Amino acid sequence: MQGKELLKKSAIRNAEYYGMVDILDKLYEDSAKGRVFKNLISIISSEANIKMAYRNLKNNDGSNTAGVDGVTFKDLKELPEETLISKVKEKISNYQPKAVRRVYIPKPNGKLRPLGIPTVIDRIVQQSVLQVMEPICEAKFYDKSYGFRPNRSTNNAVAMCYKLAQHDGFHYVVDVDIKGFFDNVDHGKLLKQIWSLGIHDKGLLCLISKMLKAPIEDNGERSYPEKGTPQGGVLSPLLANIVLNELDWWIASQWENMPVHNPLASDIYTNANGSLNKGNLYKKLRGSRLKECHLVRYADDFKIFCKSYKDAIKLKCATEKWLMDRLKLETSVEKSRVTNLKTSYSDFLGIRFKLVPKKRKWVIKSHMTQKAIDTQQRNLKQAMQKLCGAHAYAQEQHNDVIAYNQKVVGLHQYYSMATMICEDVHKLFPSLNATLWHCSSVNSVTKEKPEVLKGAMDEFFYSRYKDSAQVRYINDMIIVPVSYARHKNPMCHSPDVNRYTASGREAIHKMLRSCAYADVLYKLSRLNMPSESIEFCDNMLSRFVGCQGKCELSRTQLLFEEVACMRLLPKCDGGTDDYNNLRIVHKDVLILRETEDMNTMKEIIERLNCKKSSQMVKINKWRAKIGKSAINLVSLSNL
Repeated sequence: MQGKELLKKSAIRNAEYYGMVDILDKLYEDSAKGRVFKNLISIISSEANIKMAYRNLKNNDGSNTAGVDGVTFKDLKELPEETLISKVKEKISNYQPKAVRRVYIPKPNGKLRPLGIPTVIDRIVQQSVLQVMEPICEAKFYDKSYGFRPNRSTNNAVAMCYKLAQHDGFHYVVDVDIKGFFDNVDHGKLLKQIWSLGIHDKGLLCLISKMLKAPIEDNGERSYPEKGTPQGGVLSPLLANIVLNELDWWIASQWENMPVHNPLASDIYTNANGSLNKGNLYKKLRGSRLKECHLVRYADDFKIFCKSYKDAIKLKCATEKWLMDRLKLETSVEKSRVTNLKTSYSDFLGIRFKLVPKKRKWVIKSHMTQKAIDTQQRNLKQAMQKLCGAHAYAQEQHNDVIAYNQKVVGLHQYYSMATMICEDVHKLFPSLNATLWHCSSVNSVTKEKPEVLKGAMDEFFYSRYKDSAQVRYINDMIIVPVSYARHKNPMCHSPDVNRYTASGREAIHKMLRSCAYADVLYKLSRLNMPSESIEFCDNMLSRFVGCQGKCELSRTQLLFEEVACMRLLPKCDGGTDDYNNLRIVHKDVLILRETEDMNTMKEIIERLNCKKSSQMVKINKWRAKIGKSAINLVSLSNL
């Protein structure tokens, strides 16, 4: 199932690590039942929630981007866990956000997109709020909204567009472009919408209000926003969905949710995949003068599908007026339009699609948008030129080759939902191939596979693209062929998948709840280690899950009182708290590593059954890290 492939499984694991699953499930369940929430701050400021927020953020792409205070997540790694939790708790209890740093990133059209970068502590606070608000909001969000939501993707949104146009006969599309959506969100209206979702915690609403009004620092000058949510803020995507959720349900009320007099039990039934089938209900509605329509939305980019041009024009005008009157959002006259898919293409999320006749049917034909092709060509050519340039070290070039290959694979994965992807990527091939061969005087470029590829990543790329005649090699490293792409049908979101229900999670991630070490993991997540850093505590849990709760020397399942987390290279010798420097072992392995007493060695080795040669090699490597002599099994057997 395509939806499952796109899930953020790490967020589910993190909720398991810190015992937050039952709490979040209860929030979702209560929200679905219409409960009002008045004391969410206590959950937001709980230790488990704060630790989960740190974990969810620390490895993000922007984790090392500093706010106005110059602090990054690297600076937090050495803080004791208690210190960091105390800092965040204090911040939440008396929230006064620091200024948001304004940065600008280039857009494909040459313009600049403004981003707001909060300080790292403010980001942790926002993430803590997000984790608690999200299940409440998810229970109230519209089903065909796909942007910035768990377990939903651009793939699902495009699949729904294809379905409505090809299968359901909606051949007219309304595009309404909102001018500067993120910069024009009305703060007062947003807070009322949050209240209407059942979030009546005044402390939380006050915190969100302060966050929205945080000053923006741009080249040393500060401004104080009266409207808008800063792009780049952790909480901003959820707030944007809350704003437009009202639009979603208004469009749904025009057709999908229109009540029918005296409905029969057979008018609505459940499909095999768990979704509701309202086909019989819609047949009754079609006898009225209602405008048949469906909305597909991804963030502020949305389409309304209609069956007639007349209905489409009316809905376009009504939607523009509704957005202005209800949400105070202005729309662009130039970019808003009605498209007949039988005659013209419509663009959505980097894909342009239309309907073409085939065997008495209308079927989808889709391409990458021209803007997407131009952007990909520019980015790939820059990456190609970088890997073809002079490199002081072979490893530098290998890193550049891997980076280029990953860009190509990412392109193939995303745009494979275009039916004409093969034709589109061939437009990129000539210039990239010319750039590669142009550097053949400096680098060894061939079509023949070398006897041995450079590394594991190269082997992976080869296994995936070996059937292509366009594969090239540079200095024994594979260059992934950009022209070798295959169409893959996008899949609609499955109603089975839900992060906040037990059955929905079972379809996503089955390991942690049923594993033999779940109880030990829960106790470890609650362990108080004031002398250790937040990074150590967090990576200890990752390492424990990675080895499935077993000793990394003896491979025996560990009880809670037996668990020890060991640094390969001690801190006194420059060792870090990084994941790769930690090992989960039986507590007696710590003694085995350090002791010079042969009787003690023999007793522990026999008790833990660590007599294999591979185990001896491993423990002797660990002993060498701290300057201890190797253990000799032959000598021990003579005792």
